[in-house]
Amino acid sequence: MEAPLKFTAPGLSMAEGLQIGKIIFKSLNTCEWTFLLIIFITCIVKKTTRRGFYLITAVSVIMALETSWLLPVLDKNADLIIKGFPVTSHSIHWFYIAFEVIKVPVLLMIGLESGKALREEGF
Repeated sequence: MEAPLKFTAPGLSMAEGLQIGKIIFKSLNTCEWTFLLIIFITCIVKKTTRRGFYLITAVSVIMALETSWLLPVLDKNADLIIKGFPVTSHSIHWFYIAFEVIKVPVLLMIGLESGKALREEGF
């Protein structure tokens, strides 16, 4: 949500906005991997359910695709725009948005699954 709003700031050029966006997306991606690692460790220690394992696997696959494929392509497109070259296809953004929209309910289900497991343990 922050990304499109940033471009409405007065005085911020497209190139500056894209540079800031690249830094923000890289930092967010690092944070996501850190939190996923914490979730993995927690699930190993607490022995998650089969459903929890599938949900975590789904998030991991989405994040792997974002990190290895989408973000590098988006960075390359941003670099082209910053250098003044036209980028004809913006469809890759829709893949990123779709992955993010899918991740939200999956993360919610992971949280619910973890809460259910904690209740069963008496927390």
